[in-house]
Amino acid sequence: MPGRSTIVRGSMSQHLSPHVDWGAVLLALLGIAFFFVLVRAIQRLARPQGRSETDDETDGEAQRPPRPAASADRSPRVRQRPAAPAPRPAPAPAPNAADRADDRARLDRGLARTRGGFVARLGQLLRGGAVLDEALLAQVEEVLFTADIGVRTSQQLIDGLRRELGRADRTPERAWHELQRAARALLDGLDQGPPIRFAATPPTVLLVVGVNGTGKTTTIGKLAARLQREGRRVLLAAGDTYRAAAAEQLAIWAERAGATLVRGKEGADPTSVIVEALQRARAEGFDVVIADTAGRLHTKVGLMEELQKVHRSIAKQVPQAPHETFLVLDATTGQNAITQAQLFGEATAVTGIVLTKLDGTAKGGVVLGIANELKLPVRFIGVGEQVDDLRPFDSALFAEALFPQHDVAPATEGS
Repeated sequence: MPGRSTIVRGSMSQHLSPHVDWGAVLLALLGIAFFFVLVRAIQRLARPQGRSETDDETDGEAQRPPRPAASADRSPRVRQRPAAPAPRPAPAPAPNAADRADDRARLDRGLARTRGGFVARLGQLLRGGAVLDEALLAQVEEVLFTADIGVRTSQQLIDGLRRELGRADRTPERAWHELQRAARALLDGLDQGPPIRFAATPPTVLLVVGVNGTGKTTTIGKLAARLQREGRRVLLAAGDTYRAAAAEQLAIWAERAGATLVRGKEGADPTSVIVEALQRARAEGFDVVIADTAGRLHTKVGLMEELQKVHRSIAKQVPQAPHETFLVLDATTGQNAITQAQLFGEATAVTGIVLTKLDGTAKGGVVLGIANELKLPVRFIGVGEQVDDLRPFDSALFAEALFPQHDVAPATEGS
């Protein structure tokens, strides 16, 4: 091993010899410098006349794409906003004098039978020449109690008339005017507002409830036609899957109104049909969804539980929905309509009443009882068979049409 160490050290000493040929190194450096000088001279000879070295330095810059010129006003850049969505339909204009005259004419026709019933009897009692005293007031009270407007409402009207007895100028005409004023006060005391309160962000969801035979499907069709005329895209959900004819009737109304219909198989889960309609409405940009519901006997607990389930499912799909829940009542049922409204109110949060078939009954005074006892606003009334005969409810016009002033004109001789 000592011999091997000696050999290694001797080999390393040979490689690290301090002897350097500096002459050869200097000659190499001179050769390199001469080469660069020669290349530089050739470049100068090849440059065109009048071109400087600065021009050569800017050649690379000239080949680059030009930078955009700076804005002269140095104003900050504004991010381009996406295109605004198509404007939503403007709210329907307020009715003008011609519209109100048309509404009054339709109400006069629709309430003709009611005026021929208890209103006509009141008119006979309060016709000119009669004396407003306790005896006459007792007769008026009897008529009101049989008028299907409810005991509580009748009593309020009687109390208003009794206050008139203390006036020095008490007359039958003033008593009639007091009836009209009191009727309007009962209706004005509620939140009338617009017929439909639309959501800030579509779709607006209208849930329509009511028993079979009240005109629920027809009401949905007429509402759809009205909204389509206003320029809104309407989708109907056939949630009454238990009645075979319900979906077929709704399909006819959808085609007539120009609306879109979502329906399921007969006997399908109503909630699933309505949820499908809501999902489609959100995906395709519909403005309004009107959902029909089952209308079996309102006394069945199962129906009320089903309505509560539908209400919860709608709220999961669309926040704060349903935005309106309309209860459709048949005016011809009189006091029974109030009973129905009370039971439906226990199952779902009813926001408004649609009273149908006013033109076919003498019980139109039930509007007063519904408004007074249930504290629910009447949003629409049906006064005929035509599509346009579903009218927004106007309390002033209704009171004037129910108690027209000419019904107590002074009696003529021989009458």
